[in-house]
Amino acid sequence: MSDQCCHHHGTTAMDATVLDALHVSPPTRDEQGMVSTPMRIMQMDCPTEEALIRKRLQGMEQVSDIQFNLMQRVLTVRHTPDGLEAVLDALRSIGFEAELPDDTGELEPSVVPRARPWWPLAVAGAFALLAELSHAFAVWPLAGFILAMAAIAISGLGIYRKGLTALATRNLNINALMSIAVTGAFILGQWPEAAMVMVLFVIAERIEARSLDQARQSVAELMDVAPASVTVVDAHGQGSTQPLSQVGIGSVVRAMPGERIGLDGVVTSGHGQVDQAPITGESRPQDKSPGDTVFAGSINGMVELEYRVTAGPNDTMLARIVHAVHDAQARKAPVQRFIDRFAQIYTPVACLIALLVAVVPPLVFGQPWYDWVYRALVLLVIACPCALVIATPVAVVSALGVAARHGVLVKGGRYLEQGRHLTRLAIDKTGTVTTGKPQLAHTLLAPGHDEQAILALAAGLAMRSDHPVALAMAKGLQGRLHEYADALPIQHYEAVPGGGVHARYQSEQVFLGSPDWIAAQLPHVSLPEGWLPVIGAEQQQGGTVSILANSHGALAAFVVTDTLRPSSVQAIRQWNELGIQTLMLSGDHPDTVSAVASQAGITASHGGLLPQDKIAHVARLMEQGPTGMIGDGINDAPALAQADIGFAMGVAGSNVALETADVALMDDDLRKVSWFVGLARRTHSILVQNIALALGLKLLFLILAVMGLATMWMAVFADVGASLIVLANSLRLLRTRPVKAMAHALV
Repeated sequence: MSDQCCHHHGTTAMDATVLDALHVSPPTRDEQGMVSTPMRIMQMDCPTEEALIRKRLQGMEQVSDIQFNLMQRVLTVRHTPDGLEAVLDALRSIGFEAELPDDTGELEPSVVPRARPWWPLAVAGAFALLAELSHAFAVWPLAGFILAMAAIAISGLGIYRKGLTALATRNLNINALMSIAVTGAFILGQWPEAAMVMVLFVIAERIEARSLDQARQSVAELMDVAPASVTVVDAHGQGSTQPLSQVGIGSVVRAMPGERIGLDGVVTSGHGQVDQAPITGESRPQDKSPGDTVFAGSINGMVELEYRVTAGPNDTMLARIVHAVHDAQARKAPVQRFIDRFAQIYTPVACLIALLVAVVPPLVFGQPWYDWVYRALVLLVIACPCALVIATPVAVVSALGVAARHGVLVKGGRYLEQGRHLTRLAIDKTGTVTTGKPQLAHTLLAPGHDEQAILALAAGLAMRSDHPVALAMAKGLQGRLHEYADALPIQHYEAVPGGGVHARYQSEQVFLGSPDWIAAQLPHVSLPEGWLPVIGAEQQQGGTVSILANSHGALAAFVVTDTLRPSSVQAIRQWNELGIQTLMLSGDHPDTVSAVASQAGITASHGGLLPQDKIAHVARLMEQGPTGMIGDGINDAPALAQADIGFAMGVAGSNVALETADVALMDDDLRKVSWFVGLARRTHSILVQNIALALGLKLLFLILAVMGLATMWMAVFADVGASLIVLANSLRLLRTRPVKAMAHALV
């Protein structure tokens, strides 16, 4: 029989889905030669099993470190290269079977037992009730005794088996405590009560197991949206069905109307709408045409699309989301670490109190042994801090799962804690407040140069950059060229974050970047007459200006205009309502930054910043209070890492920004920052409620037990009842509403 959380959780049919979807990092070897092996243990659910495993593995010469992800039942052991078998043997000795991943990180198929039927518990309950009636009416005492024994045997053998294992390793978990308490009650002649307590305990834990599965399923459902196979199109246009694992990058895949897209890719043919809600949380389908990106798990609309695969099944945006959520569960929030430490103290103290209650009054004050031993047994049932230790992880995992379903990828529970404290937000401009899809609006050419040569050089430099402004220039210029700019002999290309790019072309150094950066690189170069008024006017209206120059002078100026995201103004209004101050930071010209900030409703802004300048501004904000940074580009990554919470734009953002950030907005909707703050505040509120409820009930029944006013029935309700209450309270987070017009709808 498998353990339940702090007790004996059974493997249910729902577990099969969770296990099939699980992917972990494959075993790795570090610089010291130690191997880190993740393994799934189906019997491992909560700190009861964690403590048992930790006590068994710690001290083994082959093991140097162990880490637990209880919600996903994954244990990672850092061991010597030849120590894996010893670890597996040690786990088997305490009743745990470990499942190992293959070389790709996929866990081997698990033999999932069918959900255990409820009828044996119903029979045990009937026997316990008959035993209770026999005792109450003093009829058939022997029959009542036999019925109580049968009820305990049917419902509690698994608990006794696990309890003996725990006692053998000197671990006082709930299985050991319940075994002692039920046995003691039976010896004291309270056999009907002992039987009923055991049956009620097991029934409550079955219900608790189902509740925990709901939290796990909220994460598992993320991966279930991807199909198992796709239709791959060959060079002749013929399609064939292939499993995802056999589809190579660069393959062309056909998505039929209404079909789920299997892999990330770029559309090659077809014009239609795609529902990206499973990935980004967007409420409306998005228009897709050749050149647009599609994500695995999205639902194709009413038009057939073909797309070229850009990522394997383990590297899709969907897979990255699932892996990030799994990793986030292993990163305990500070309150969770505190509760775990508190629980390690609480149980021994409660057991010591139970021992003192059992022996001190009879030995010192001559009180009757029967009464005080019974009170001590009641205390033992209350001594397990189950409700307390599951109060935080279930709430945090529920919040992480619901956030991912709504397009907000949170990389750890501690960011949920920090999110509720945010008082300041620093925001990048291009690709963050604006759409990041600017267009080339105007071009100024210096006299005396060949137009095609100048435009080709500018396009050749711009297309090698990943900055949205440079890409807009390249796209706008390509249509005016008679030759391909990427064929130009450009050498020694280098991008300078926050400034521009420079390279060698025809044995000459050329530069493309902001006017201030060009002036710093070529201080002797002046702009042609008449350019300054035009550039100044464009910047005041929010346009971004880039200068192409060489050592002889400026060759051309390009004006790129961007538009505000539809959600930007509303998002900033929401931040103001939540009491969050905003500051725009950008490498663009200060006039341009000021104009865009004014349009968006941001009163403070700084332009012309390099990455190190953004770090300095964020550091100053952090001195005044908890600070977040929102960005999308490589030049934002240092500031994202510096801030208390870094927010990256999931679609427009660079890979570096996404990896560095703590929270990713998968559909680039800035309103989801305030939604995240609301979720963080609601999660904290539920955590406080859970901890107060669990501690309050435990304290109340401890006092009642010492006073002799609590029975073992009441103790069971105090233990599993509190656990069920905090579970139900935590699962309320799964019903969190999607992004609304106002953030306070969540708070």
